Amino acid sequence: MSNVKRLTSRRLQGLKFALVAAALAGPAVAAEDDNAAANANVLRICAAADELPYSNRDGSGFENKIASALAETMGRKPLFVWFSRPGIYIVRDQLEMKMCDVVMGLDTGDPRVATTKPYYRAPYVFIQRKDTKLDIKDWNSPDLAKATKIGFTPGSPGQIMLEKIGLFREHFNYMHSLTNFQDKRNKFTRIPPQRMVNEVADATAEVAVNFAPDVARYAKASGSVTLTIIPDNNTRSDGEKVPHHFDQSIGVRKDDTALLSALDLALDKAKPKIEEILKDEGIPLVAGLPRS
Repeated sequence: MSNVKRLTSRRLQGLKFALVAAALAGPAVAAEDDNAAANANVLRICAAADELPYSNRDGSGFENKIASALAETMGRKPLFVWFSRPGIYIVRDQLEMKMCDVVMGLDTGDPRVATTKPYYRAPYVFIQRKDTKLDIKDWNSPDLAKATKIGFTPGSPGQIMLEKIGLFREHFNYMHSLTNFQDKRNKFTRIPPQRMVNEVADATAEVAVNFAPDVARYAKASGSVTLTIIPDNNTRSDGEKVPHHFDQSIGVRKDDTALLSALDLALDKAKPKIEEILKDEGIPLVAGLPRS
């Protein structure tokens, strides 16, 4: 995996802080049925208990909804195995320990698992107020330099590109203010996507950069901000590509070939339901997926 991929995989953002924390606490897992592993009529889904908009114990995450739609298509009961720690640990502490069998929303080709065909492709976006006077459409837009505050996630494509155009240091303190300057040593600290959107909506910041699925729900609810898809043609100063568009797949253990094949078939059949869920979430999608 290249350095750029390690930095830009949206599920692995913040991993440099999380690796140390992994040794400090064990997994916290709660399943609804301890006998489900042997039940072919159940689809056991590894799921974060509190990581909206993706997943939540109340089932309101859009990945929860997609997983339920897939299980229904497969003729199985969806059984969520809730994980109380940050989602970046799910593969190691849930899937690999065989506490559950599928992980939703991994980057296609994630080397830790076997991944299904992608079921959607999503971009990084600029978040701005609809009434903004700044004209920002890509990383070459001169108006980026006019923004007094730009929100972004550490280790993301946003950070890499701000470094390239010489604006990273200028917005470094504001980025840390989005976590209330929490000490990141020995733990994973997530910037709340709702806060990032709200600070643009109330004009605290002029622009923010984030992965569209992170922020689409909150942008839609706000009504006062707009999402602009960032083109996927960006490179670092050394010429290495910085991906901004990511295919999203379902991950299973590498030896679970039967389940992988079943999920691929289900994705084809459940495609209209999945597209409806993504549309309702407000995620701006980009072209590139193979058509069934």
